[in-house]
Amino acid sequence: MDGPDRDVSLLGRGGGSARESNAEMFARRRHGLRRLLPRLPPFCTAAPSVATNPDTAPCDPSALAPDDAIAALSTLADSAGSAAALSLFRRLASRPDLRRLMRLYVTAATTFVARGSLPMAHEVMRSMVAAFGEAGRLPEAADMVLEMRSHGLPLCVETANWVLRVGLETSSLSYARKVFDGMTQAGVCPDARSFRALIVMCCREGRVEEVDALLVAMQGCGFSLDNATCTVVVRSLCEKGRFKDVSEFFRRMLEMGTPPNVVNYTAWIDGLCKRGYVKQAFYVLEEMVARGLKPNVYTHTTLIDGLCKIGWTERAFRLFLKLIKSNSYKPNVHTYTVMIGGYCRESKLSRAEMLLGRMVEQGLEPNTNTYTTLIGGHCKGGGFDRAFELLNKMKQEGFLPNIYTYNALIDGFCKKGKIQEAYKVLRMATSHGILLDKVTYTILISEHCKQGHITYALELFNHMTENGCHPDIEAYTSLIATYCQQKQMEESQKLFDKCLVTGLVPTKQTYTSMIAGYCKVGKSTMALRIFERMVQNGCLADSITYGALISGLCKESRLEEAKALYEGMLDKRLVPCKVTHVTLAFEYCRREKTSIAVSVLDRLDRRQQAHMVDVLVRKLSALGNADAACLFLKKVLDKDCAVDHATYTAFINSCYDNNRYALASEISEKISKRISSFQ
Repeated sequence: MDGPDRDVSLLGRGGGSARESNAEMFARRRHGLRRLLPRLPPFCTAAPSVATNPDTAPCDPSALAPDDAIAALSTLADSAGSAAALSLFRRLASRPDLRRLMRLYVTAATTFVARGSLPMAHEVMRSMVAAFGEAGRLPEAADMVLEMRSHGLPLCVETANWVLRVGLETSSLSYARKVFDGMTQAGVCPDARSFRALIVMCCREGRVEEVDALLVAMQGCGFSLDNATCTVVVRSLCEKGRFKDVSEFFRRMLEMGTPPNVVNYTAWIDGLCKRGYVKQAFYVLEEMVARGLKPNVYTHTTLIDGLCKIGWTERAFRLFLKLIKSNSYKPNVHTYTVMIGGYCRESKLSRAEMLLGRMVEQGLEPNTNTYTTLIGGHCKGGGFDRAFELLNKMKQEGFLPNIYTYNALIDGFCKKGKIQEAYKVLRMATSHGILLDKVTYTILISEHCKQGHITYALELFNHMTENGCHPDIEAYTSLIATYCQQKQMEESQKLFDKCLVTGLVPTKQTYTSMIAGYCKVGKSTMALRIFERMVQNGCLADSITYGALISGLCKESRLEEAKALYEGMLDKRLVPCKVTHVTLAFEYCRREKTSIAVSVLDRLDRRQQAHMVDVLVRKLSALGNADAACLFLKKVLDKDCAVDHATYTAFINSCYDNNRYALASEISEKISKRISSFQ
């Protein structure tokens, strides 16, 4: 491609150094556009012969070559006026070979600017923005809109809003923001639509901190935010967990003259329920009612769903019954589906089936989501016959199963260890043209990992990425855990690094698997590094994580570090696993540091102490360390704790085997006195 269009296309591709700054890139594009504009005459003094033929140019633009058609615009404007030229432009802009040719738009715009027809020039710019936006080339169009200011076409709010609208559709926030800022620099005041479009884009990109500044500027211009945009902002704040900011945002809306409505409050309630803050959601409901707003069926459905997800199904059902008895709102299909899902989570399938029947009696038709929810519930309980009955019934009633339906069946079979049946369902799905999604792959990968089939799991993982499904952290964690169990730490570290590079956030299970794996192969230093990274990234370790690390340190005789971690775990009020304190105390006993081992008991309650002594005394008795075992027995007997009969027998046998009759007699006497005292 030669000529000016080559220059523009190169600009659109963002050529140049990869380290080029945004300012340098914009300057380079601006220079390229300025070189292009003079080479495109605003009006043609001599046009090709084909363009001067009135029978060909205005009547049949599709017959003209691109260069001739573009040149004909200027000629027609001179001979027939701007209106005729605009009509020709519209026809040319619909041609596939001209629709995304920058020269067409620049020629048309400069032609209309030269004739003083600025509204027509702006229409050309808007047409260019739409065409280039469809092709993902909005930056080129936005640059040209701004560049045309230096060629006699001032930026107007309508054209700028057009760029913002296309930016909203194509998720091009950076260039939409550039045009928005260009409006204020050019002295053009953005209108309410400008602010709303940019606010919605910021919310979609998760940049809610920019929304505050936009709202202040919007309020300063005397504009108000509509309720639809308000809902978008509320959902964005809730996704970020900024629930307190929602209250402040509602106050600002009142100041702007747009009081929050039921939909806005419902979005807030929904955000709270999704995070499990159901109690706070009911407080918001009270505030909503206090403002004179009546909750609708969607508000109630959101609350019912929230209650079900935290296990308060009976409370959810009471609210559901309240909705049934209401004269204003009745449960819809989604409400019934949510309630059915709540009962399925608690394996109360008879109630879920009852609700399905009641739903049909009320004249509501179950949809694909309803059937999928109930199928998932039966699969969870192992009722696959009923699940397939529902699947067939669903098809008979004209509802086609989707990937979520098949995932419910596949997950149910995998959880029961029936992976062959899961693959049969998978073949059934693919035979109907349904593509596997990320959830399908993750379910199968996790099951193969549980069964130790790492090769099959890796094949699925690679197939998943080849098909454009990006693995999530759950898929990575399953593979990492399996490699760690098999002590293949090099492979697990590669996967761990890869998930960090792709921007995935490791979970507690991911970190714990890595820590336990390194401890198994005797690399507790690497395990400590992973633990430190876990803490730095704000991921809270549990007693399993601490237990794995303490056990690894004990195996390498790093007892002081292990003890420090053990005390840190207790300071965080975490309950150690039964193995953890026994392992730590036993290692101290083996190194003849019995007094330190005994001190481990001090921070445990009586029940934990009794259990620890039972296990520890048996282990020490088996090694013939009767003195240490006796010390622990005395410790619990002095606290009037019971000693297990099997523990006592193991200790006595160890004393007899090692000729420690005096110790056996001493402990027997203590236990006899304790029994007599109790009687």
